[in-house]
Amino acid sequence: MPTIHPFLWFDDQAEAAMNFYVSVFEDSKIDQVMRYGEGGPGPAGSVMTASFQLGGQRFTALNGGPHFKFTEAVSFVVTCADQAEVDRFWDKLSEGGAPGQCGWLKDKFGLSWQIVPSEMPELLGGPDPDKAKRAMEAMMKMTKLDIAALKAAREG
Repeated sequence: MPTIHPFLWFDDQAEAAMNFYVSVFEDSKIDQVMRYGEGGPGPAGSVMTASFQLGGQRFTALNGGPHFKFTEAVSFVVTCADQAEVDRFWDKLSEGGAPGQCGWLKDKFGLSWQIVPSEMPELLGGPDPDKAKRAMEAMMKMTKLDIAALKAAREG
């Protein structure tokens, strides 16, 4: 069975991004770093590609130049067990970046993340459409998600 993993194109920040992401997530490690040699398109000794794992998920980063930028069309979802995890990942990943709406943020490298509680499907769903609507309306006013506030809004 083939494997599938994200491949991230950076201008010249692949190594810094990899080191940052590995510092944020537990069960993470750097697997391999390939550097440009003399005569390569990048400066000799700089990272060409880097493979790393975040929480057991493999990623590859490339220093490919300024041709492409990240957009919100692709984001990574971090499912958090509780508010403490939401707070921790939000604070670390948004540092130097920009908060967005509804649990979304851009990190300092421009990559989009969604920091969400694991109970999000229950908060925004369920058999009572009025409760789900109240939780959705509350979420739409938030940047970082607040589980207690979502629960309170859901209950009216």
